[in-house]
Amino acid sequence: MAHVFQTYKVLSAFAAKTTLKCLIWPSKPLLQVRTLYSPVTLGIDAYIQQRARTDAQLGNISEKFRIKMEEYASENSKNMIFTEDLKNMIHLATEDDITLIIQMMNKFNEQNKQLRFGNFVFGPVVMRMLHHLQKPAIALECFNSPKLEGFFEQLITYQLLLDLLYEHKMYKEMLTTYEKIQSRQIEGTKYPRNIIVLLMAACYKLNTADSCKYALSVWNCLKDAGHFPMRRATTFCAALAVNHNQPEACIEILANTKNQNYTTVRNLKAIALTRIGRLDETVNLLKSVLEGEGNVKQTFNREVIEEVHAAVEKSGNASLLQELNRIEKYFTEQGHIHEGSLDKQLCEEIKPPPFLTENNRQFTNRHNSYNQRSNQGNYRYNRYERDDGQQMRKQQRPGLSEMS
Repeated sequence: MAHVFQTYKVLSAFAAKTTLKCLIWPSKPLLQVRTLYSPVTLGIDAYIQQRARTDAQLGNISEKFRIKMEEYASENSKNMIFTEDLKNMIHLATEDDITLIIQMMNKFNEQNKQLRFGNFVFGPVVMRMLHHLQKPAIALECFNSPKLEGFFEQLITYQLLLDLLYEHKMYKEMLTTYEKIQSRQIEGTKYPRNIIVLLMAACYKLNTADSCKYALSVWNCLKDAGHFPMRRATTFCAALAVNHNQPEACIEILANTKNQNYTTVRNLKAIALTRIGRLDETVNLLKSVLEGEGNVKQTFNREVIEEVHAAVEKSGNASLLQELNRIEKYFTEQGHIHEGSLDKQLCEEIKPPPFLTENNRQFTNRHNSYNQRSNQGNYRYNRYERDDGQQMRKQQRPGLSEMS
């Protein structure tokens, strides 16, 4: 994949000067910026719930706890950072605490290189914290930090980071980060499916000649590896291809989608067929929604219908135009025309299926119950400290209950 990224960098200067006209891309930037994946999908909702529980558990001793953590995290301190220390600090975090938490992570990670105490994985929780606090630059800095090597090597962590960068329109940084992710092949996965979705989303949002070439190069690598991307990755790549005057590539990419009748797939295919002059096939595609089954009304976007109509009208085929007019009339009367943009549909937030949401919430509650079991005296360990300025005695590290 290194050669793919080299292609991206070589074309950057050219792309900055290149402007292409496309019908899918909106004429004005969207005012609302949001994540590509929903908070439920990313586990951020569960993280927020855990924040509330941690705050309730610590109560009025939270400030004393912070002061202790500042002491233990300092370079000169011989105190260790325990798993529960870092867990609680992550769930108490405000913007003012980020520097402290990074110091704690650095020290904790260094400790674990010598002796690993537990198997708790911090990468996803830390990245949810930074996602919640909206700190993409710090998230990227932590991800690239040599001191935190091995800390963020989980697929869900990669997904959280890329989603955060996406929300803040850091699309070029997403491509650079993908190259690092792809080279690691964590969990034996060379092309993680959700990561590919976010990569294609970044390329689509960049919407430049070089990002199109990069996306198509990655697509070829996926094809050679026998990888079948998720539908959203497919439609992002197909839309980018058609935006850059490659409707043939768009059609070939869409052929890999299992559900050919999905709304974005149908709309993109209609545009691509129109642009290569296969107007009879385009009109037949429009008619196919009339034969659809099920309770969901199938639609075409108005902008797509308008492009098809203009092309048929320009072709001079009177009979085909007459048939298209009948279809348009029926679509209007029966509500088969969607007024929203295709771009907005392509970028809709990805949510878990409704039937999975409750099961996922139950699992998350069980998974995050660690604080309910572990916040009772786990901060104690033995050390010698001076008592009343006179006598040395064996003393335990103060527990949370002793900070009040």
